[in-house]
Amino acid sequence: MNNKIRSTTILGMIHNGKAAIGGDGQVTIGNTVAKHNSVKIRSLFNGKVLCGFAGSAADAFALLSRFEEKLEQYGGNVYRAIVELAKDWRTDKYLRRLEAMLAVISKDKTFIVSGTGDIIEPEDQVVAIGSGGMYALAAAKMLKEYSDLSAKEIVEKSLKTAAEICIYTNDNITVEELAE
Repeated sequence: MNNKIRSTTILGMIHNGKAAIGGDGQVTIGNTVAKHNSVKIRSLFNGKVLCGFAGSAADAFALLSRFEEKLEQYGGNVYRAIVELAKDWRTDKYLRRLEAMLAVISKDKTFIVSGTGDIIEPEDQVVAIGSGGMYALAAAKMLKEYSDLSAKEIVEKSLKTAAEICIYTNDNITVEELAE
C-alpha cells in the first residue's frame, strides 16, 4: 500500500479589490480518507496575509512557522519575506527536504512558493496548489471572467467544483477573506 499523504486543494485570489483563500478539509493516506475537516489555511501578520498549504502537514507547519518569522522580521513586507523563505528553503539542508507548497495572498499580491524554493507570482492573481488545485484554478478563472461573484464566492464555488472531480478533495471547505 502506498502510504503517501495526499492533501489538499487550496485556491486563493484577488478579485475586484478583495482577497480570499480557501481549502478543502480532506486528508488522505494512501487510498484511505484519514480526516474530513482539516483546516489548511491561516491568517498571518494580524490578518494582513493569508496563507494556505499543501503537502505533508508537518512540513507545511514548519514552513508556515518559518514564513511567519520572516514576515515579522521584515515588518510585514510579504515579497521580501517570501524571497528570504525561498532562499532558506533552497540552501538549508533541513528545509530542502520538506515536501510542501504555500499559497500566499496579501492585499495586492498572490504567490506560490514551491518545494524547490521557486516563487511564482501569477499575472491574474489566482493561485492554486494541491491535488485538486488545477481543477479549482480552471473553475476560478472562468468564474472570474464571466460572473459578478465576489472573490470569496468564486473561491468557494471553485473548490466545490474541484471536490466533484478530485478524489483527494472534499466539499468541507473553509474560506477566509483578507481583513480590510
